[in-house]
Amino acid sequence: MVVKKQVIGGPLEIGGRVLSLSRAIRAGDFVFLTGQIPMRDGVPMTDGSVQDQTRAVLDDITATLAEAGCTRDDVVKAMVWLRERSDFPGFNEVYGDYFPIEPPTRSAVVSDLLVDARVEVEVMAYKPIGRET
Repeated sequence: MVVKKQVIGGPLEIGGRVLSLSRAIRAGDFVFLTGQIPMRDGVPMTDGSVQDQTRAVLDDITATLAEAGCTRDDVVKAMVWLRERSDFPGFNEVYGDYFPIEPPTRSAVVSDLLVDARVEVEVMAYKPIGRET
């Protein structure tokens, strides 16, 4: 059986502009989410603490995973970008609330490419096709 990739979710838009990337892609038993920045009402969230922004990102990730038939328990890898090194403890506190048991593997880096947001998170989930949620 040949399994084709499947685009999850509609097109991503910011400020009325459609972005040239997919929200998520299922490829066989894996689901890859694009990097998520904190959004509020379709606009990048540039205010609030790193904890507030992390909650917004992880809530969006949770919703996108649900569209793909997954939960946070299916996440096997997370990649995190933080604007400031000093934001790590606040980020990690919230992240731990969202992944309290058997958390996924994770990498985290500090990047000045995050101009407006304090955090970006990308995840990969493993959910064999046909397995119940």
